[in-house]
Amino acid sequence: MSIKRVSPTQAQQMMDEGGYIYVDVRSIPEFDAGHPVGSYNVPLLHAGPAGMAPNPAFLDVMQAAFPKDTRIILGCRSGVRSLNAAQYLIDAGYTDVVDQRAGYEGPPTDPGWSKLGLATTTTPAPERTYKKLEAKVSG
Repeated sequence: MSIKRVSPTQAQQMMDEGGYIYVDVRSIPEFDAGHPVGSYNVPLLHAGPAGMAPNPAFLDVMQAAFPKDTRIILGCRSGVRSLNAAQYLIDAGYTDVVDQRAGYEGPPTDPGWSKLGLATTTTPAPERTYKKLEAKVSG
């Protein structure tokens, strides 16, 4: 199954009109520094002293927070992690996963969410932080 990839502008339109949610798969510090308004944070990788390391709870948190038929747009910094996360979720049985290909910043040739001037914030909604979503696994 090929993964549908959309631009940041298309992702915003899908959120506004198509009932999609945005899950930012960047690390917690990246998310805290700025993210699309209304997005959730479930890191695919965690930032640590030795660099980035896989988040072993990624799939557990996603499954605890979002049913497999949830309309999900995944985004990261430039589109690499989100594409990997999309494949991971599709392999786990998610049925409507879209990759926002340019991420938050985007590569030089494909401006990301923030570079296009779409709505961003550094203050996440409390129920959309990784800490709150992770608590659903044990709760």
